[in-house]
Amino acid sequence: MKLLHKDIEKDNAGQVTLMPEEAEDMWHTYNLLQVGDSLRASTIRKVQTESTTGSVGSSRVRTTLTLCVETIDFDSQACQLRVKGTNLEENQYVKMGAYHTIELELNRKFTLAKKSWDSIVLDRIEQACDATQKADVAAVVMQEGLANVVLVTPAMTLLRAKVEVTIPRKRRGSCTQHEKALERFYEAVMQAILRHINFDVVKCILVASPGFVKDQFITYLYKEAVRQDNKILLENRPKFMLVHSSSGHKYSLKEILSDPTVTSRLSDTKAAGEVKALEDFYKMLQHEPDRAFYGVAHVEKAADALAIDTLLISDKLFRHQDVPTRSRYVRLVDNVRDNGGNVRIFSSLHVSGERNLIHVLTHRDND
Repeated sequence: MKLLHKDIEKDNAGQVTLMPEEAEDMWHTYNLLQVGDSLRASTIRKVQTESTTGSVGSSRVRTTLTLCVETIDFDSQACQLRVKGTNLEENQYVKMGAYHTIELELNRKFTLAKKSWDSIVLDRIEQACDATQKADVAAVVMQEGLANVVLVTPAMTLLRAKVEVTIPRKRRGSCTQHEKALERFYEAVMQAILRHINFDVVKCILVASPGFVKDQFITYLYKEAVRQDNKILLENRPKFMLVHSSSGHKYSLKEILSDPTVTSRLSDTKAAGEVKALEDFYKMLQHEPDRAFYGVAHVEKAADALAIDTLLISDKLFRHQDVPTRSRYVRLVDNVRDNGGNVRIFSSLHVSGERNLIHVLTHRDND
């Protein structure tokens, strides 16, 4: 995301102009938008025209509209964002108050105006525009006949490809069909990796499976890379890391990121840090329950007592349409930060934040 202009007054009203540069920027934009905001962007409008002879035709024209946001629709798999609302500024194609839907596009700027920019939204902009916070982890979670190729970004866990191949069982005296099917499966997984993983950005590719499937796949991958003289795979061989998982389904990713060897390898990534923070909470809840709290009421009491060391909270809570409810969570985060506590905001589209969590770890001296 690129920040082109920022104009926020002392009363926190104002506007920013941003340009989304990659698919994940649409997720950040979704978290910035709220019902009642003003969104100005380029869009396509179908208009009817009447000729001098009276015949009526229609055409699609590009125009710039300013909408009062009413509905926000985000497609997490396609990373597409559509915003519906009423037109605030009349132009030659659209009347005042007319409904329109804008689909925000990559590399096209938009201007977002709010009556009040709170700290959570401003932090989101800073995070989205930070060039260092990009997808640097990929994972291939597999078992015989099933593989999920996933990108782990700072905010999202994106399924990029799902490979399914039927593998016949081994027959007594002949394994030919079984081995041919496995080879087809490994070839499809290799092509999915080459198609969906940007080796210039990704620092580590986790290959996980139960049993020896991962080992057999890596052996096949390196053998094919040498045979085909595939320089991309050969040069990036050190980035591949083998990890055990209980299955080849996407939900096993949380288990993989919790592995201590993986955590140490990914110590500089946000993904591993969030999973570790959640694991620390569950461990404390089990062994030192007096220091671990969850639920809004209990967390707020801990904040009032200045007892919070780390607050874990889902970004889904900040998309609440009820302004007082949203403001309650914003005040809580600001209170914790102002009193020296740590705040981790989990993405609801990330493997670590799929629930509406709000947990805290308290200081030891406040037991």
